Amino acid sequence: MRSVLCLQGWPQTNKQVLLRNREEQEQEEDTLNPEDTLKSALGSRNETEWKGPHCGVPDYPNVDVRRSLRRSAERRRRRFALFGGRWEKTELTYRITRFPWQMSQDKVRSVFTEAFGVWSDVTPLRFREVVTEDADIIIDFNRYWHGDDLPFDGPGGILAHAYFPQTQQDGEVHFDYDEHWTVGNNVGTDLLQVAAHEFGHVLGLQHSLEPDAVMCPFYSDSYPLQLSDDDRRGIQYLYGPPRHSETNEIDPELPDACRTNFDAVTMIRGELFFFKSQYVWRIRDGHLQAGYPALSSRHWSGFPAYIDAAYEDTSGNIWFFQGGSFWVFDAERKISGPESVQQLGLPVSDIHAALRWDDGHVEKAFFFKSSFFWSFMVQENRVEDPHPRSTDELAGLPSSIDAAFLDRHGYATFLSGLDYWRFDPVALMVLEGYPRRIGTDFFSCSDSV
Repeated sequence: MRSVLCLQGWPQTNKQVLLRNREEQEQEEDTLNPEDTLKSALGSRNETEWKGPHCGVPDYPNVDVRRSLRRSAERRRRRFALFGGRWEKTELTYRITRFPWQMSQDKVRSVFTEAFGVWSDVTPLRFREVVTEDADIIIDFNRYWHGDDLPFDGPGGILAHAYFPQTQQDGEVHFDYDEHWTVGNNVGTDLLQVAAHEFGHVLGLQHSLEPDAVMCPFYSDSYPLQLSDDDRRGIQYLYGPPRHSETNEIDPELPDACRTNFDAVTMIRGELFFFKSQYVWRIRDGHLQAGYPALSSRHWSGFPAYIDAAYEDTSGNIWFFQGGSFWVFDAERKISGPESVQQLGLPVSDIHAALRWDDGHVEKAFFFKSSFFWSFMVQENRVEDPHPRSTDELAGLPSSIDAAFLDRHGYATFLSGLDYWRFDPVALMVLEGYPRRIGTDFFSCSDSV
C-alpha cells in the first residue's frame, strides 16, 4: 500500500504532523489545488500518481504554499522546511510505552534504533532508550481518541503524528495501533519508513519539497532507508554535522570557556554570543543556555569555519568577518557574502574585533587590529578614513584586543586574553574596577581558574 503523508487540519495548540493514506485523501477537498504548484516542485512524480490524491492541507499555518513553492523553485538548494524549534541538547532519550501487536518488542526496538540512526549518523545527536525513567521522546501506539485533538481512525486512515520541539506536547510520537505494521515488504505499512519520517518531525523538520527525501510528504517503502542530501542539509542546519570525521579522527578538544581567549563576541537580538574556533556559546539574561557550546553552523548556514570579528548593526543585521572577507546575516538568513573587506574601504584583513559605536545620530562601527582601529560609516557603507587611529585615544584599554561588543546598557566591552574591560563611550574611559575575568563573570567559573 502506498500512502500519503499529510496534515489533518492544524489545531493552533497542538501543531501536529500526520500521515494519511491515499484512500482517505480521495474523500477530501483539495483546498490548495496543488495540481499545478506541487507538480512543478516535485516534478519526478509521474502523471498517474499526480492524478491520484495528495496532501491538500497546508503544512504550516498562515503560509502561502504557492509563494513558498515558487521561492523553492528559485532556491533549488534548500527545499527542506523547518518548524522553528529544535532541541537545545544533543543527548536525547526515548521511551516506548506500548508496542504494536504484529511485531515482537525486540523487532520494534531494532526498527526504532535504525530509524533514529539515520539522523544520528549525520549530526551530533545521540539517542538512548530508557524503560522506567523520564524521557525526552515518548513513543506510543494508540487507538482512536487518545488524549489529543487528532484521533486515529482504524486501519487504512491516519498512520501517525508527531509534535515539533518547543511546542505544547513536544517529544511525543503517536502511531496508530490498528495499522498493519510491517518491515521490509509491501503487505502492510512499513514501520521503519514512517518512524524515520516522524522522528524527523520530532527533531524539528517539516515536509520537504524534494521527492526523494525521507521528509517528502509521500510515503515510500524503498530500501535501504537513507537520507537524501536535502534531509541531511535540513537536519544539519538545526544541529550541525557530526563531531567526528568519517575517518574516525577526533575533532580538537572542545574549548574551555574558563580558560580560553575568544575570537569574537557580539550581542544578537539582546543575547550574547561568544565565538571560538567553530563553536559558539549563547548567554541569555546572564545565563549560559542549555545545549551550548554548539557548532556555529547550527545557526548560520554558509558560515565560515571560524570568524575573526562580529557585530550587530542598529537594523539587526549581523556582520561576520574572517580573513579578507565579510558576511551579513538577518538572524539566521544570509543576506550577502562572502565579499571582500576592500569593498568597505578597509585597507587590512584579519581584523581582531568589530564594535558598533553610537556617535550621536550617526551609526558607526569600529574595526580593530593590533593597536589601531578604523571608523566605518554604516549608512555610507565605507570606512571613514583609510588611515588608522591609535587605541591610545581610548584610555585604559589593552594594547591588543581580541573581541568587543556593545552591551544593552550602552557600554563598550573589550576582551583581551582571559580578561575584559568595560568602557564608557561618552567619558572615553574604562570604568573603575576593570579589568575583570571573562570566565568568572560570564561563565560562572571559579576565581582560581
